[in-house]
Amino acid sequence: MKKKTRNTILIEKPEKHLLQCTLNRPEAANAFNSLMAEELFLFFESISRDQGETRVIILTGSGEKSFCAGGDLKERNGMTSNQWFKQHKLYERMLCSIINCPLPVIAAVNGVAYGGGCELVSAVDFAYAADHAIFAQTETKLGIIPGAGGTQNLPRAIGTQRALELILTGKTFSALEAKEWGLINELFSSDCLLKEVTKVAQLIALNAPLAVKQAKFAINKGVDMPLNEALSLEIEAYNKTVPTKDRSEGILAFNEKRLPKFKGK
Repeated sequence: MKKKTRNTILIEKPEKHLLQCTLNRPEAANAFNSLMAEELFLFFESISRDQGETRVIILTGSGEKSFCAGGDLKERNGMTSNQWFKQHKLYERMLCSIINCPLPVIAAVNGVAYGGGCELVSAVDFAYAADHAIFAQTETKLGIIPGAGGTQNLPRAIGTQRALELILTGKTFSALEAKEWGLINELFSSDCLLKEVTKVAQLIALNAPLAVKQAKFAINKGVDMPLNEALSLEIEAYNKTVPTKDRSEGILAFNEKRLPKFKGK
């Protein structure tokens, strides 16, 4: 497994076509500070510009206790309003770079996901969690509100009334509740989580890369459109796959009763 360590994140290649991005500040419960926000932004922006052979990204946290505890409040202690606003711009850019990534992004939530950590979970394409993981949107307990997509992505994932309850109270909820409410797709034991998430990522990576990207684009852009507009968007995305070599390879492989060899062309 190839590894590339930055200051706050660890980039690994667990399997062909997969990249695993690990939030790597275990001493701070993987809370993101300004540097982590910048490094995550640069990583996802670089992937958006040039995917290379990468087809799926797995996002997780270091250790077994914490996925991400949100923003680092020690760094924020004593900040002026202007300093706070400046730092939060980094968080906003980080979040947008994840949401706008053309590749599928899957979270493996290995522990606590509070505040901004919970917002990361609701921002990725879908997520799996260790059965001991705990979630919360705690911002109203700190005199602020979720500012990294929580008031928008969480209601879309679990419904407005449930999201209002969780955000306004700031109370914690379990991994099982997160699964029952639709924030998490499946639960696994801690020692199996990454292995199972990697299996799912590999299944996606076997499919035609351009088709996967167009499907993600059509779903994410069309879900909030009126149906007739969304159907037009779908056809536009569909038509982009028709002239590709991968489409020809997929049909040929089906008829020859073999697995296709997709090249992303």
